[in-house]
Amino acid sequence: MGNITREEFERIEMRVGRVTAVDEFPEARQPSYLMTIDFGPVLGVKRSSAAIEPLYEPQELTGRLVVAVTNFPPKQIANRMSEVLVLAAVNADGSMRLLQPDGEVELGARVR
Repeated sequence: MGNITREEFERIEMRVGRVTAVDEFPEARQPSYLMTIDFGPVLGVKRSSAAIEPLYEPQELTGRLVVAVTNFPPKQIANRMSEVLVLAAVNADGSMRLLQPDGEVELGARVR
């Protein structure tokens, strides 16, 4: 990957939200969940498809803070629209862990 400018980076809007619901998403090609995420008054509630089913159980995700890119265009995944991209750190073996703040922050807080 090449370098990007600070201005290019600042165009990526990453915000903190709280997962309020997690549903099975059997229509997706990879084992996935459909997560409902509350970004507070800044963005409201958004949905995201995340191919993390084998790594997390729904009860571990509900109530959790996550970091998501919120200004990508919505993407159709099977029969649903994914409105935000939840971010994760991906290991060389393909396993991953969701990114989250190390403490409570207000919903919709911008990540920089």
